[in-house]
Amino acid sequence: MVDEALVDETRSYRTTYLWMLISSFLSLSASLVLSVDAITLAKNSNSKLFCDINSVVSCGKVALSWQSNLLGFPNSFIGLICEPVVITLAVAGLGRTKFPKWFLKTALAIYAIGLIFALWLLSQSFFVIKAFCPWCLVVTISTVTVFSTMLRVNLYENTFRVSPQRYEKISSFLDKGRDYVVVTAIYSIIFLAILFKYGKYFLPR
Repeated sequence: MVDEALVDETRSYRTTYLWMLISSFLSLSASLVLSVDAITLAKNSNSKLFCDINSVVSCGKVALSWQSNLLGFPNSFIGLICEPVVITLAVAGLGRTKFPKWFLKTALAIYAIGLIFALWLLSQSFFVIKAFCPWCLVVTISTVTVFSTMLRVNLYENTFRVSPQRYEKISSFLDKGRDYVVVTAIYSIIFLAILFKYGKYFLPR
């Protein structure tokens, strides 16, 4: 007889890791485009990039800022290094590989730094650089998604070793998909903020 609880758990894990895979692949793709753009600008800082629509919606303006080269090289290179690791993790997870709790917590902690960095860059784009980069937005959204999937796995695996009573509440919260509501709310806030600040600049003048 099939254990329905086990089937549901397997489906939940596969869905979570599938979203992790899709999001990390999108982030890797965007990082690749940004890296190519960075090399293009390194050769000629006056080069016009595909997403340079105007003075505000401009990947070039963002790429030439010091924030986009915080460590002395384009930030997108970090994505080229890290995202393949996440893709490997997601593929292994889809195969129901059982990861040690310490590994899951470490991956979550490292990606949390990446999430903070991505949100910081978004805030810099808003308030300091005052320019919008569509590819950077793809990276930011993908980073939010990957972090949420990693957190979900950590909570299901109880890597934080919470009490049985608290774990039951957390599992119920996740089973009902309420964490998806939280993530969707974050997406909405980001998109509304971008629409409010940059909406009128999306069309060429």
